[in-house]
Amino acid sequence: MDLGTRLYTWLRGELVGEDGFGNRYFRDRKTARGRRERRWVMFNGAPEATKVPPEWHAWLHHTTDAPLEGARHAWQKPHRPNLSGTKHAYFPPGHDRRGGKRDKATGDYESWRPS
Repeated sequence: MDLGTRLYTWLRGELVGEDGFGNRYFRDRKTARGRRERRWVMFNGAPEATKVPPEWHAWLHHTTDAPLEGARHAWQKPHRPNLSGTKHAYFPPGHDRRGGKRDKATGDYESWRPS
């Protein structure tokens, strides 16, 4: 984060909470009448939008008035950073970086033919 964000946060920000990644969430102490309150996050470490959990994402985007509470579901996976551009990026079968060869079609579809 830059000096301007730190200064703005120090002068006008009110801490709302912190998530499991150590990111801190703020809002304006005072909001002008007729205006929507400003909300922002100060990331712990490198700024990466994928490190904002769903409960805080909803609050940041004014979907909810307060961060969502409750236990995480068993089907929710732990956070993984965006791996695009790294050697761990996902390449589907048939991609040039995975040999460029696709399996033959299995016959589970029929191509469209104009009548």
